[in-house]
Amino acid sequence: MLDMNAKYEILSYSVGDTKAGTKMGKMQIKNLETQSILNCVLWEETLNRTQDSATRVGNIIRIITASYNEKYNNCLLNNFEVLEQACLGLDEEKRIEIYNKIVETIQNFKDEKLKNFVLDIYQSNREKLLVTPAAKQMHHNYIGGLLVHSYECVKFAKAVLPLAVKNLNQDEIIAAAILHDIGKIFEYDVNIESGIIEYNEQFRKDWISHSQYGYTLCMSNGFLNIAKMIASHHGRADWGAMIDLGERDLEPFYYIIHHVDDLSAKFGATSVNEIKNL
Repeated sequence: MLDMNAKYEILSYSVGDTKAGTKMGKMQIKNLETQSILNCVLWEETLNRTQDSATRVGNIIRIITASYNEKYNNCLLNNFEVLEQACLGLDEEKRIEIYNKIVETIQNFKDEKLKNFVLDIYQSNREKLLVTPAAKQMHHNYIGGLLVHSYECVKFAKAVLPLAVKNLNQDEIIAAAILHDIGKIFEYDVNIESGIIEYNEQFRKDWISHSQYGYTLCMSNGFLNIAKMIASHHGRADWGAMIDLGERDLEPFYYIIHHVDDLSAKFGATSVNEIKNL
């Protein structure tokens, strides 16, 4: 419900066209006290008098004038003020630092074929990797977010592997942690001036999902186990997994990337306001 005295964090923002040909903004905000989510609509008149920086993901805002629509469970947002301006993501120096840490991890692979495969992907897509977010709104949805998420997955995997009794190929596990979301460098477009994240429509026409892209990439290069971990990392088919971990008699390695991905998405630097702790 609408609370005019609350502080809200902007979780996502996008602008599209209405059937009448006018512009309409969609904003999802979170009440910082109750953690409840509110979906907002901004009509063209509001957009015309709102600066791009005001709608930045991560901004903390207060609603000035708005009305709540119970039928559509959303808020018509007419005016708001920015209480705290969010940063867009990691600065370039920090992004390069994390990128280099991942490259160093790849260079330590014992499997030369796998090392060259993953290294080529990272080096040939360096510029995209340095800016791509890990999601549009769910987690790590800021500039450089994919690098942070991928490196968190590597660190979680490295913490878990020494404790595993089952025989696991460490190079394959770490490579899957690095590559499980690689399709997102093509799935998302991010405006580095405003921080707004949009889906790349051409990618969505060509591919079912970023998981399908990563799975196909690894399968076509002969890394079958990595492809299977990517295919199952969402856990359940209704969450977007190509292989549902609810299936019987799956080998143990299928599960590990799902769990480290989930740990990062819940306990990592999921919000742009948390990157100051990196």
